[in-house]
Amino acid sequence: MMEPSALKRSRRGPDAEAFRVLIDNTRDYAILMLDAEGHVISWNEGAEAIKGYTADEIIGSHFSCFYPADAIERDLPQKQLAEAAAAGTLTDEGWRLRKGGSAYWAHVVIARMLDGQGRLMGFSMIARDSTARREQELLLRQSEERFRRLIAGVKDYAIFMLNPQGIVQTWNTGAAHIKGYSAEEIIGSHFSRFYPPDAIKRGLPETELHGATMQGRFEDEGWRIRKDGSRFWANVIITAVRNEAGHVGARVAKSTRADSKCGRPDGPERPEGPETRVDASDDRSPEHADEAPPR
Repeated sequence: MMEPSALKRSRRGPDAEAFRVLIDNTRDYAILMLDAEGHVISWNEGAEAIKGYTADEIIGSHFSCFYPADAIERDLPQKQLAEAAAAGTLTDEGWRLRKGGSAYWAHVVIARMLDGQGRLMGFSMIARDSTARREQELLLRQSEERFRRLIAGVKDYAIFMLNPQGIVQTWNTGAAHIKGYSAEEIIGSHFSRFYPPDAIKRGLPETELHGATMQGRFEDEGWRIRKDGSRFWANVIITAVRNEAGHVGARVAKSTRADSKCGRPDGPERPEGPETRVDASDDRSPEHADEAPPR
């Protein structure tokens, strides 16, 4: 039978020694303690693996040695300690330095530690090397930027995004050329503006969005309206853009191509000018994402 004292310890969770061993053996995160002035007073295996210093080399040093020269000139280390002391915690991403002077992109959390009387006794700091993640994000952003520029420069096709409610969110050169609206005039408007009154009365714009949402893709041909009121015969494809969970996300891609080779028997000649609307994502980037590593 378990002794009462052992049972109490098990209910309380791990003791201080077990917790220390857990911290010391964590290698993916640098976990350290600073005194109230910012001097290192504890060091784990993760800190050594990430930053390159052994405990004997770094304990007693000021944590500002992890920052590049430009950050020190801005007094960033002390400002971050002051913010953590005032707010309780601080989260930051930015360049930090290893022992050899090489730079890495760090995700850092600094939290204040108070004694039993509520007085500041120091700080805990948890840091992770996020260089690989940042590089992947930059590659993705560069790819998206190339795609955005490609789409923006296309003149023969109108390429733009709608949100799930049908509000225009982006607008390219081709859309302005074919539809007649500038980006400033049309972004924020409902895409039903491009439909003739009889189609709007039949609820065709909403039907198309619903069809794309339910089936993933909706295709149609019909008359559409330019800014000046002139009509063109369009082949329309609407594609739902879904997130990783399979739900329709913040946008729906809508594609339209004006077909000038065929004419509708009972209508006017179809004007020239193909038109297409497709996905052109413009995600927000994290702060500092374009910064180069310090030299």
